[in-house]
Amino acid sequence: MKLKYEIVYEDNHLLIVHKPAGILVQGDKTGDFTLVDLYKKYLKDTYNKPGNIFLGLVHRIDRPVSGLVILAKTSKALERMTKLFQRREISKTYWAMVKQRPPDEEGRLTHWLLKDRQKNIARVHKSDKNGAKKAILEYRMLGRIGEFYLLEVEPLTGRPHQIRAQLAEIGCPIVGDVKYGFNRANRDGSIQLHAKALRFSHPVKDKLVTLDTRPTNSEMWKLFRDFR
Repeated sequence: MKLKYEIVYEDNHLLIVHKPAGILVQGDKTGDFTLVDLYKKYLKDTYNKPGNIFLGLVHRIDRPVSGLVILAKTSKALERMTKLFQRREISKTYWAMVKQRPPDEEGRLTHWLLKDRQKNIARVHKSDKNGAKKAILEYRMLGRIGEFYLLEVEPLTGRPHQIRAQLAEIGCPIVGDVKYGFNRANRDGSIQLHAKALRFSHPVKDKLVTLDTRPTNSEMWKLFRDFR
């Protein structure tokens, strides 16, 4: 994959970027090149920084997902942003494309997720189960184009694979997400889930940061190019 820098916001403390689907955020056992690697190179080349570059990862999105990722340029910013996430003081909005119409045009989903580490999926339970984590999200249907529906999703908790697992549980697996029950994969391995918007109080400056991006790396997303 040929990668380019897609910077949405930058100051002395934060670097917020658009991650294309298919690139890892952080290193794993594959040893593949990561988003953090890419933007360490950006900082080194752009600011002529010597030696090791500090770039803290504030949060993650899954490899097949596109969208906004927050990186911290200082340890102070990383610590404060991590606390914002822990206190759920960062608002996140996703777009998800599904083929099955949801049961209601909008709603709140509450489940308990238990990680299956062997298969790397989240098992969904309707009630509390030992070791499971409570997962809550809200969604609303934005519209339909052809056979696909566009959902706006706001996760109120930050569980791994939360949106993918919870939408699949109500019969609406995300387009391309064969891991959670969609019937075929996208050719490029992506899924139609995009981390679209962020809203939070800056960890150092006295200001509100509001960012919004549109998915750009898939022909399928162009179906919804006129949606806001």
